[in-house]
Amino acid sequence: MARLKDKYFNEVVPALRERFGYANPMQTPRLEKVVVNMGVGEGSRDYKLIEAALAELTLITGQRPVVTRAKRAVAAFRIREGMPVGLKVTLRGDRMYEFLDRLINIAIPRVRDFRGLPMKSFDGRGSHTLGIREHLIFMELDFNKVQNVRGMDITTVTTATNDEEARELLRLLGMPFRQN
Repeated sequence: MARLKDKYFNEVVPALRERFGYANPMQTPRLEKVVVNMGVGEGSRDYKLIEAALAELTLITGQRPVVTRAKRAVAAFRIREGMPVGLKVTLRGDRMYEFLDRLINIAIPRVRDFRGLPMKSFDGRGSHTLGIREHLIFMELDFNKVQNVRGMDITTVTTATNDEEARELLRLLGMPFRQN
């Protein structure tokens, strides 16, 4: 079993039940999925950039990404409908817990001048989105083979009904939120 998953069942669930007074253990919020999204706008002109980003995101997440395509044409960006513009991966189950464990304990502490994650990144329905400017913070990547430094968005979707429950769930799992 993944280390973070074990922590969830042994430490987080009892703490959440005590804090919010859930009568049934199935009421406690849990992680549903983690979606990793990487925009590769230049990939519309050079498919090799998409292939390189695909290989890097596969190394980071342990799962093959899906190429996302433009929904409509934007003349200012020289993008036509159907051109590849990004990649996304949806992680569930043990892969999700392993990825979050690496993100929380290894990758996020490597961010320069890190002062904690903002508390305002919740959407009102229990999901949290984190933006990363450099994907080089992940240990799986070889710095010499990376051509372009890219950013990514990591969205953590929970079954929590509000932001307070989701914030407490992620805090107990180890997400380093900023103390305001």
